[in-house]
Amino acid sequence: MPVYQYETIPSVPDEAVRRFEIKQSMNDKPLTRDPESGQPVRRVISGGFLMLKADAASGCEGGACEVPQPQSCGGSCACHP
Repeated sequence: MPVYQYETIPSVPDEAVRRFEIKQSMNDKPLTRDPESGQPVRRVISGGFLMLKADAASGCEGGACEVPQPQSCGGSCACHP
């Protein structure tokens, strides 16, 4: 189950923002209120990462992986005038 990060939305300038994490199903609607304080919240979008499994069959050896380049269509598809 994914863990989502939320932060409270300050109602007045200089009000402290509280960040927290919560496990939710991908099907759950995002929270609108902090479960502890009842303040309005917004979901924080943060960067993710991609993990590649290295093995000889995929062309990855010694932890270095090469991303395959797209194959040329040779000019026989609709993308070439």
